[in-house]
Amino acid sequence: MAKVEPKKKINRRKITFSFESSDAKEVILMGDFNNWNPKKHPMKKNDTGKWTKTVILSPGQYEYKFLVDGQWKEDPQNDRICSNKFGTYNNVFNLTKR
Repeated sequence: MAKVEPKKKINRRKITFSFESSDAKEVILMGDFNNWNPKKHPMKKNDTGKWTKTVILSPGQYEYKFLVDGQWKEDPQNDRICSNKFGTYNNVFNLTKR
């Protein structure tokens, strides 16, 4: 009889990204967690000009940026960065297991 291994529970968590820009018309969260796809995570703006998007991620290290009205922007709230193949920088986010 084959031994059945119990499924490992993946500690996926909701993470909310935010970007402040009252004059932006469109902000998109882009990263390696969504294959840098501009259609996956458009952000929503509140009355104070804060754009937010909540995503569900598994533990790991992720690179991301914001696409603001067609221009790449780093996250001013996150000083962890790494260089990318375009000669600019991406922000780095590390989600640890609980």
